[in-house]
Amino acid sequence: MTNWTRRQICSMAGGVLAAAAAPHVARSQNKPRVVVIGGGIGGATVARYLGDLKTMDVTLIEPKRRYVTCFFSNLYLAGLRSLPSLTFDFEALTERHDVKVIHQAATVIDAGTKTVTLRDSVMLAYDRLVVAPGIAFKSGEIRNYDASAAEIMPHAWNAGPQSELLRRQLESMEDGGVFVIVAPPNPFRCPPAPYERASLVAYYFKQFKPRSKILILDAKDRFSGQELFQEAWGRHYPGMIEWLPRQFTGAVKIVDVAARSVVTEGETFKAAVANIIPAQKAGAIAEKTGLTDTSGWCPVDPVTFESTLQRGIHVVGDSIIGGDMPKSAFSTNSQAKACAFAIAASLTGSPQFPSHLFNSCYTFLAPDDAFTNAITFAPEGGKIKMVETFISKVGESAEVRRRTAHQAVGWYSAFTADVFGEGS
Repeated sequence: MTNWTRRQICSMAGGVLAAAAAPHVARSQNKPRVVVIGGGIGGATVARYLGDLKTMDVTLIEPKRRYVTCFFSNLYLAGLRSLPSLTFDFEALTERHDVKVIHQAATVIDAGTKTVTLRDSVMLAYDRLVVAPGIAFKSGEIRNYDASAAEIMPHAWNAGPQSELLRRQLESMEDGGVFVIVAPPNPFRCPPAPYERASLVAYYFKQFKPRSKILILDAKDRFSGQELFQEAWGRHYPGMIEWLPRQFTGAVKIVDVAARSVVTEGETFKAAVANIIPAQKAGAIAEKTGLTDTSGWCPVDPVTFESTLQRGIHVVGDSIIGGDMPKSAFSTNSQAKACAFAIAASLTGSPQFPSHLFNSCYTFLAPDDAFTNAITFAPEGGKIKMVETFISKVGESAEVRRRTAHQAVGWYSAFTADVFGEGS
């Protein structure tokens, strides 16, 4: 399963799922209207595949003009990718896939009148709404960590300016300093990513700051891919990375921004650079609209991804309660396609295809060393259940790991082209 080509990935992820809606309440006389809020992986995918059907008016609401992928952003921190190589615009969705893109924020969703109000007070009417709000951070979980603290102790969990800030800090850090990563409790976006970050920053340190150390203060006692990571750390970066689970520390309670220190139940850790990744929940507009339950995440129908709390509104991506599906980019893309098929069937009478839910992920341990997983899922008993899984094994040869790292580059290119409509 690790020998996928770009064509195979696009084919597996693909579908055959339509034109721009006017930015006022004026209603189309001919086509159903679908409004999509959020231009990340989930929102862009839904809009692209519905737009391709050409049987619906599709409008994508996204305030940013460019999207920077969180996946592969750890390579940027290590100096192995440029930020422009991870940045995408929405022009192909407009020019090739009949999607109208409005670069504004949605401020109010009225499920009763089926309207979305934008920041400039313009209202959009919809027949179906898709919300792809991504994540927000829980406040108060770590005392003193807020938006201003994040400008000194960056999270870099939304790629872009935060990534640039963290990279500048790592570059200016003196050799021999300690880089502290605070890893969040489950569930959170991209479970292997904090540990991939530690691996790739260790690679950077090994080249340029070989006396430096990395300390991971974890809110968990286990983490995704743990055996693979720890085996690789011993092989590539002996003595450089230390992982402290919750059972040893009691998890991080307080940060002292001025002192650049992190305080657990029993100890204070001084950092040259601190990367604080907070506990997470669904994006703000989901909570504001009543799409979240007491967990802070959005319950959905596992076949259609329609909210179980607000009918007529679909939710995809990191914000949902996804059962066995991890919060990852490829999971989001897969959910978005299933959602698009379900909306098309509901509004236009097109065939209702069974859900085919997948996750595919590549994780770097070093520039020429990566592992992968490929997992299939299916709706079962109102939840999403894992059906079949493949994951790289500890002890694979250097050639296998090198080949996997090479495949990851092709996977990224094919996947992002599919999402943002740049592929065929």
